[in-house]
Amino acid sequence: MALTPEQLDRHKRHILLKEIGGPGVQKLLGAKVSIVGAGALGGPCAMYLAAAGVGEIELWDNDLVDRSNLQRQIQFTEDDIGKPKVKRLAGRLKAAAPDCRVPERQQRWNEAYTLSGSIIIDATDNFETRFALNQAAHATGRHLVSGAASRWTGQVSVFASGVEADAPCYQCFVPETPPEAEACEDVGVVGPVTGMIASQMALETLKLITGAGKPLIGKLVLLDGLGGVPRAVTLSRDPDCPVCGG
Repeated sequence: MALTPEQLDRHKRHILLKEIGGPGVQKLLGAKVSIVGAGALGGPCAMYLAAAGVGEIELWDNDLVDRSNLQRQIQFTEDDIGKPKVKRLAGRLKAAAPDCRVPERQQRWNEAYTLSGSIIIDATDNFETRFALNQAAHATGRHLVSGAASRWTGQVSVFASGVEADAPCYQCFVPETPPEAEACEDVGVVGPVTGMIASQMALETLKLITGAGKPLIGKLVLLDGLGGVPRAVTLSRDPDCPVCGG
């Protein structure tokens, strides 16, 4: 399907990139992604994906906007306090990209629910949901874009155990809930760190959709906000992993 004059004008900066071009923009317009979590990671990630022309962004979150969110969840304002995050974020996405379809799931996702996107984006903040999303991605043969942030640090990776042979899954990396696991509401987090991780999550998703570059499959990028220099480590598939091993 040919791009409309409005779409050509809107996406011309992407069209100029040989790695994306017109065909890549058409892939973005036809893409569907599911984002679980509409907060500090899911919100900015969704905004970048909508601006890039992703055709459908399914949002899952059961939380309401709190004033303490505003330090890092830049998709919200004072007027949003007390309102459902999914509904307020969906409004922002539709205002920025009217052609974007945004199914609103104002509830906490669990394994009983089906995700509509061909790519799953884990923007949650608890290991129970992360493990469940990883299992869902593996079982249904979908890529899982995963990010996390706490204090001054963050991390992002793409897990593809159900898509590529020998690719590790999230549980190869984190076999079980760490005993020292900390919630950002208890230890704090620097706002720009969440923005940087969210942007990287959006970038990895765009690469998966368009085929541009090399996604972070089998790689984990670690951001040290205090040191200022990110580093990448290699992840290996665990043959004894309860999700993808055996």
